[in-house]
Amino acid sequence: MLAFRAALAAGLSVALAWICKFEYPIYALIAAVIVTDLSHDRTSTLGSQRVVATVVGSACGASLRSMFQPNAWLIGLAIFVAMLICYISRVQEGAKVAGYICGIIIVAHGTNPWSYALLRLKETVLGIAVAWLVSFLPRLIQFEVADSACGVPKRSD
Repeated sequence: MLAFRAALAAGLSVALAWICKFEYPIYALIAAVIVTDLSHDRTSTLGSQRVVATVVGSACGASLRSMFQPNAWLIGLAIFVAMLICYISRVQEGAKVAGYICGIIIVAHGTNPWSYALLRLKETVLGIAVAWLVSFLPRLIQFEVADSACGVPKRSD
């Protein structure tokens, strides 16, 4: 069931990213797969942590890249700061995500770090939103099965 949900969320996320003409639909796919869980509550928790981590990593990376030329020390410091902010904010599970997003922005997106950060956030939120919606699917199926098992007539919506 987890594989089905993750695949469905990823496919829908990429399709919507293409429709929206997002530049990096792969980040919607990654976010959808990473936050998908068998539990709706866990999907929500992972999704909110991923959003916070993306905001923190994007802001740290774009801020420091806007002020300084990239070098090994800057990259290390930026990743440390992004991860530390996540720990202080009690979003420990998002710390690694914040660190790698921060590093990617500094290393690979120097010409427009804020533009990339915003795109990354939009695509990540899209993937998380789709995963969150897909997480309701098993509950709906369970309700239908439970209703049928109890002899309750099916709804004709």
